[in-house]
This record gives sequence, structure tokens and C-alpha cells, in this order.
Amino acid sequence: MIRSLTPLRALPLALCLLSSPVLAGEASEIALRAAEDLRASVDALDSAKSAKDRVTALTETIRAYETGLGALRDGLRRAAIRETEISGVYDAKREEVGRLLAVMSTIQQSDGPLLLLHPSGALGTARSGMVLSSVTPALQAEAQKMRADLQEISDLRALQQNAAKTLSAGLSSVQAARTALSQAVADRTDLPQRYLEEPEELRALVEHADTLDSFATDLSELDTDIGAPMADFEGAKGSLRLPVMGSVLRRAGEADAAGIRRPGLVIATAPAALVTAPWPATIRYRGPLLDYENVMIVEPAEGYLLVLAGLGTVYGDTGDVVPAGAPLGLMGGAEPSAEEFGTGFVAAAAEGGSAGRTETLYLELRVGKDPVDPAEWFTETKDNQG
Repeated sequence: MIRSLTPLRALPLALCLLSSPVLAGEASEIALRAAEDLRASVDALDSAKSAKDRVTALTETIRAYETGLGALRDGLRRAAIRETEISGVYDAKREEVGRLLAVMSTIQQSDGPLLLLHPSGALGTARSGMVLSSVTPALQAEAQKMRADLQEISDLRALQQNAAKTLSAGLSSVQAARTALSQAVADRTDLPQRYLEEPEELRALVEHADTLDSFATDLSELDTDIGAPMADFEGAKGSLRLPVMGSVLRRAGEADAAGIRRPGLVIATAPAALVTAPWPATIRYRGPLLDYENVMIVEPAEGYLLVLAGLGTVYGDTGDVVPAGAPLGLMGGAEPSAEEFGTGFVAAAAEGGSAGRTETLYLELRVGKDPVDPAEWFTETKDNQG
């Protein structure tokens, strides 16, 4: 099962192409960093021995793949923009140079003695000769520049084709990693547990819940024995990673298409994206709720609840204490097949924005019974606005 994941080693080869000067900058840095993380996670996967190690290694592998996919998509978007810019400049120069070559061709076909004549006399003839002598080097320089532009376009298209092939090869591996993760989480028995509410009480809350807000409020009132893990959650404000890779679609209080305003964040994600715990926490509830698909509610600190709604698959059991970065589940939706990585992926990448992010995760943070703006707690929400 683990050995079948090694084709992911091919991904860094495509990511390293983003280090080209054409794509120098943030996208290439992210891609190279993702490649390094991916290599490290695959090595950890190969050396994993216990169930706990496998969960950690599989989680890191999937996260590294998703990071690489996002970086590659960004790189392809930048490549498409650059190709459009070069093509526009090339077309303009081609027309200009073509006219100049036509004039020179006409001069070349004229009789030799006529080239020595100029209406203004010998001085004009000398000046025109100097002008003509400077045209040829300029044309040669322009031709070299156009040749370099054409080569750059060729390199960009090669990058796109190589990226599509690499993603096709890696897709089956990351899908196998997700399947293996689900099994490893199911086999895991070494997680600490805390006493929580009786199952009957929790079941009654689910049955009588009419809104996510009322359910979370009622859940916060159920007693625990010793509370959530002891850690400085308040001190981590502004430094947490989002639990899923994606972009913020709507912030707290922003109305959706139906005019509904919610106190949490709506994050656009790719299908089957991995959802992880941003902080050590106790699972207070996991499972289907109303029309939110699967809901995961964790307690990162006493008096705080983190609500995650819209997952396709959830991991763990009520009462489990999970460390930061632990897998909580996967988003729903169907991931593209390997055949769809190609012109479709490149075209979607060129569009930028939320291309390929068809799922949404709702994230809400509550202090006591009241929701607070979760954007203040996460680093990605400061600049990432979709």
C-alpha cells in the first residue's frame, strides 16, 4: 500500500521547472518548497512503521501534493499570462520588421548606380548610407530578441505539457494516499480520549437541531470532565493555518447570493481536499447535520468551539484528542480523472481565481455561545481573499 505511492517522486521534476527566470518570484518559491516537502513526506511514508507514523506521513504527503498542485496551477496561470504578453509584442514587432524588410528588399533590387544618388547631393547620399549601415545591426538585434521570445513561448508550452503529464502520473498516487489515510485513521487506537457528554444527550441535540447555530450553542452547554487540551490557544491568535488548502470566498458577515450572512468564513477548496486540525483539540461532534453534509466540531481550548461544515468524509470519534495538523476529514466532490489533466487544467489555471475549487468549507469560531470573526486567528485570511 505504501510502496504504491512512490510515483509522487515525479512531481518535483515539474515543480522545479517553475524556477525558470520567466516564472521567478513567489510561485516558483512556493513550488520549490512544495517539492522539498513532498520529497520529505514520501521518505517519511516509506519509513513509517506504526499506525501513528502512517497517519502523520500520509497526512504530510497529501498536504504536500495539494501545495504542489496549487503552486503549479499558479505557475501555469502566470505562464499563460506571460505567453499572451510575448505573443502580443511579437505580433506587433513582426509587422514592423516585415515592412522594413520589404523596403530593404526593394533597395536591394535597384540598379547599383542608383544607390549612389540622392536628391540632396553627395552629403545626402553619405547620410543615407550611414542610415542604411545602421539598419542591419538593428534588424539583427531585433531578430535575436524575437527568436528569444519564440523560444520562451516554446519553453512555456513545454512546461504546460510536462505539468499535465506529471499531474496525471501523481493523481493515482495521491488518491491511494487518501484511501490509505482513511484506513490508517480507522485502525488507530492510540489517541487519548476525554470524557464527553453521554451519546444519548448528543443524539438528542442532533435530532432537535434546527440550525447550526442552535446546535453549536447547545453543544457548548454540555459538560466535559476536564475541558479541552491545555495550551495557549488565545496566544496563537493570528498565527494559525487554515484547516484546508483553498481561498476565502466570503468573510464573516458578507452576504451570499441569497443574501444570507453568516458569522464564519466560506473557503473554496478543491474536491477531496484534506481538512486538518489547526490546533490541538478535542472532537466534540462529527457526523451529518441538517443540510451541511458532515460537520466537525472541535474544542481547541476551554470555552472555544471550532465548527467545520461541508466535509464529505470525517475522521475520528467524539472524545478523541487530536494534535495540530491531524487529519479531520476530506472535502466532498469528485476529483478530476487523470485524463482531465491537460488542456482543461491549463485553461482553468490560466483563468486564475478559484479555478478547480468547486467545494466549500464553512469555518466558524465560537467563544462560549457567541461566534467571533475567525479571520483574526488565521494567517492566510489577512491577504487571501479568493
